[in-house]
Amino acid sequence: MFSFSYLKPTILCSVLAVMHVGVSAAEPIKIGSVVSITGPAAYLGDPELKTLQLYIEKINAEGGVLGRKIELIHYDDGSEANKANGFTKRLIESDKVDLIIGGTTTGGSMAMIPLVEKAGVPFISMAAGVPIIEPAKKWVFKVAPTDRMAAEKVFADMKKRGISKIGLLAETSGFGQSGAKETNAVAAKYGITIVASETYGPKDTDTTAQLTKIKGAPGIQAVFVFGAGQGPAVATKNYRQLSIDLPLYQSHGVASQEYIKLSGPAADKVRLPAAALVIAHELPANDAQKPVVTEYERTYKDRYKSDVSTFGGHGYDALMIAVNSIKKAGSTDKEKIRSAIEGTKGYVGTAGIFNMSASDHMGLDLSAFRLLEIANGKWNLVQSTN
Repeated sequence: MFSFSYLKPTILCSVLAVMHVGVSAAEPIKIGSVVSITGPAAYLGDPELKTLQLYIEKINAEGGVLGRKIELIHYDDGSEANKANGFTKRLIESDKVDLIIGGTTTGGSMAMIPLVEKAGVPFISMAAGVPIIEPAKKWVFKVAPTDRMAAEKVFADMKKRGISKIGLLAETSGFGQSGAKETNAVAAKYGITIVASETYGPKDTDTTAQLTKIKGAPGIQAVFVFGAGQGPAVATKNYRQLSIDLPLYQSHGVASQEYIKLSGPAADKVRLPAAALVIAHELPANDAQKPVVTEYERTYKDRYKSDVSTFGGHGYDALMIAVNSIKKAGSTDKEKIRSAIEGTKGYVGTAGIFNMSASDHMGLDLSAFRLLEIANGKWNLVQSTN
């Protein structure tokens, strides 16, 4: 057995210091995550977690980051904001994570924000709500285009089609509430009047009553549903059952093949804004995002034998921005990582091209969205309207 007994104090201190540095260098970089693996938002959270696990495994196989492996510590909030808050507290206080990626939903993300802000832990949300990053919060960032951007993309298309009076059906979740607020805020900009407005709960199994009221509104020309998870599919089926012969729009909250599966033939002719990932192979060869989204699609499908969704893409973008920022910081110092995330410029991701700043903790513009229409169970690119 090796003994330190014969070493002089100064030499002993030097040896112990070197040993401590060696141990520290081998410690993993801890990334915490709170995602919705169960509950109404499960089909958003499932691909997010799978993406994080897949790419962290790849990064570790290639040597890790700064010579250290990444350890992912994740919890399922069950699509409930109060659980997201509790697990965030655990990540910060017990797991001692260096950074947090999570918040599948706007409600979950908003419940996490006070904790990360107080503790000073960098947080990258995968949810869409504007309130997550407006006003800008020191430790909070996001990678999903906002609900305001989604509303603007939809309204630009409506304007092009001569639609000026619509009905709005919004979910009572944080995502739906924020979406309804932003939809109302930008409607006049595009000459749109909301002549009927109804809500539904994320666990509701029928929206016939709400849609019947909207159908009867005077002069109505189209309907816009703002929600995520299973609710929008329920509304889509009810819409067709009521034989409402008007254009139906959804938000980016349904940009997943799962929405088409849940809705079935009722999804045909539905239009919505979505990231380039959904139509990777339809992008022109010179599109800056094409190499990124096609490579992600290939990698994800090879591993999981299932279709990609924009939500898994948000997991990819959040992780890559985090990893790039840790490399730039050269350490896991939280302030240095935070500053590096804020300085993200020209990062080409699955959601768009990110250019963040001190006042913009998302860094995407309206070009991040492509307008799609569903036909025969497939996504189709609609000519750009912005």
